[in-house]
Amino acid sequence: MRRLLWRLLIVVAAGVALFFWFGANLERFVNRVDAVVLPGVTEEALRIHDESLVVDLHADSLLFDRDLSVRSDIGHVDLPRLREGGVALQMFTAATRMPFTFDIHEVDANGSDILTVGFVAQRAPMAGMGPRDRALHQAGRLGELIESSEGAVMPVRTRADLDAAIAAHRENSDVVGVIFGIEGAHALEGDLDNLPVLFDAGVRMIGLAHFFDNEFAGSAHGIEKGGLSDLGRELIARMEAMGIAIDLAHLSPTAIDDVLAIANKPLLVSHTGVRATCDSPRNLSDEHIRAIANTGGAIGIGYFELAICGTNPTEIVAAMKHVIELVGDEHVALGSDYDGGTEVAFDTSQLRALTQQMLDDGLSEESIRKIAGENAIRVLRRTLPRR
Repeated sequence: MRRLLWRLLIVVAAGVALFFWFGANLERFVNRVDAVVLPGVTEEALRIHDESLVVDLHADSLLFDRDLSVRSDIGHVDLPRLREGGVALQMFTAATRMPFTFDIHEVDANGSDILTVGFVAQRAPMAGMGPRDRALHQAGRLGELIESSEGAVMPVRTRADLDAAIAAHRENSDVVGVIFGIEGAHALEGDLDNLPVLFDAGVRMIGLAHFFDNEFAGSAHGIEKGGLSDLGRELIARMEAMGIAIDLAHLSPTAIDDVLAIANKPLLVSHTGVRATCDSPRNLSDEHIRAIANTGGAIGIGYFELAICGTNPTEIVAAMKHVIELVGDEHVALGSDYDGGTEVAFDTSQLRALTQQMLDDGLSEESIRKIAGENAIRVLRRTLPRR
């Protein structure tokens, strides 16, 4: 009996050790770079890229316990790699709840939360926090990166900040502007009184739903896939009044229709694909592409399987070209979904390969500059607070 007990203790101890080893190495497994042959970057593509203002509308890097001020061989984004990739402005987004078992077609909002398990495994402080406090913790992590950078990372909370960050990047390409957003209004915990709390923490973009339906809107992956609730309509009004951009990513088609019916400012889709090139329930129909363009908005094309049905740069550009054919080149942007539990063909240091692919696939220099960042900047200027 005693021998059996010892064996059981050894198995349990080994299981616990394996669990925490997995936690320490979690990001190696979930944020990977696929072994895709990238196009060689020509001098022309290099020039276009380096003269462009490059903006990425979506990265979840703050979720992981990694020092973003130093270059890593893990994940997709950190400050040195943003500089290597010539990025002028990065949107960091805070996911606060995700399903343990994932089905892109139907996710139960009452199901288990895989982030809690991941945070426990990483022994991260967010393990015991609710969605709002998880968002605030990630805002704090971004604040630490800004503070430690000694001016090399500039926070963007207003239009004046945006202009200052762009001017600073033009003068010194090592300067990177950063904006903070949240992926899914779950972080509000159903209470609009949390909106000013998050705003004060720097939130300037909110995706209304993530993988779950919530009190505000239906998710493309939810059980009901419903539209905006009355609370969701009030949230839209308050966000527009405060200067918080509305992100349609992950929303159900009905919820997108409801937002389109009441929005007064340009809309963003921070990371998505299009159904014409990748028929996924989270991707945009032609009807919605046209309607978003009619608001003056921008659609961030993702680099991951669920958005483009692959990871190859040719598949990214195919989605971009479809949007251009429908509504013109003023409504396409970059929306990587870096570090969001995604496998991609290149990290942010290798973004020039995407510029090369756009060039190879026949996009003009003017179109590439718009897609790289000008379109996103235009929308942010229309949605951010003045000061």
